Amino acid sequence: MAAQASGTSQQPTVQTGAQAVVADAIDPARRPDVLLRKRRAEGHEISAWWLIGAFVGVSAAVIAVLSFIPGGA
Repeated sequence: MAAQASGTSQQPTVQTGAQAVVADAIDPARRPDVLLRKRRAEGHEISAWWLIGAFVGVSAAVIAVLSFIPGGA
């Protein structure tokens, strides 16, 4: 507080524990224990239509397989 009383406007650079953790953190997309996650460059993200198409395809496959089970409604 003595620095503020003397009229200087410089803030002391105090690094808290949270700032140290953030500074030392690694990119979660590059961690070796994370499977199937990859950070892509701007403009190279996967289209949402691929995910929608995959959902429709898997749903159709499940319905087709379940249609072979006898006794269904």
